[in-house]
Amino acid sequence: MLAVGVYAGIISFLELNYFSKDNADFVRNVGLMHGVLGFVISLLLVFRTNTAYDRWWEGRKIWGGLTNSCRNLAIQLQAVLSSEADKKFFRQIIPNYAFALKNMLRENEDYHELDPVLDIKKNKHLPNQFAAAMFARIHGLQTDKQLSEAHVISLTQDIKTLTDLCGACERIKNTPIPFTYSVFIKKFIFFYVMTLPFGWSFSLGYYVIPVVMLILYALTSLELIAEEIENPFGTDANDLPIDQICLNIRKHVGELLS
Repeated sequence: MLAVGVYAGIISFLELNYFSKDNADFVRNVGLMHGVLGFVISLLLVFRTNTAYDRWWEGRKIWGGLTNSCRNLAIQLQAVLSSEADKKFFRQIIPNYAFALKNMLRENEDYHELDPVLDIKKNKHLPNQFAAAMFARIHGLQTDKQLSEAHVISLTQDIKTLTDLCGACERIKNTPIPFTYSVFIKKFIFFYVMTLPFGWSFSLGYYVIPVVMLILYALTSLELIAEEIENPFGTDANDLPIDQICLNIRKHVGELLS
């Protein structure tokens, strides 16, 4: 912004002091294109920020659904399980699924938050390992006549929902905004701001300096906000609070299966 302010000051100085009156009218007309280009760039930025926010909000809905699915699964298990060992298994493995999904989305291989309920293979899809272990445990309980077929159908549906939500998160993470589109907007903003001082200096004088800096601040801030929230599963200040969501899942599941 400071560099652009200096640039705008130099252009204003040259136009106000060295341009002849014959050329002044021509330069003044350069500002006419900014009205049209400003409308175009506003449409692009609105689409850019809306697309990024849609991804952020969809991610929030997915993690809200994950929380509800974990609670529903724990409520059903509390009602149908009689063995404390089985309750302890699911009390540990259900929150593990949420923490494993979080680590996978962040490409983080620090597994200290996971309860040692399963011998995990770190080079394979971690949430799938926990989902497969839950399926195997439930069908094992059915084989031992501890669960009815109706119970198994209901419980496996909740586990299937967890897998569906995991796939939805992967879709958001692995489908970024096209790089060419993002680069085009940055170039558009750059050339738009660089041409603003031409023509405006005759009507605003040296006040064009703060005006151009303010316009640069507004346009680039919108682009940077969109960049920050388009991947909602990271650790930026405006990303989803999935650390807290995972801790809440562990707390609520622990209360239900205690």
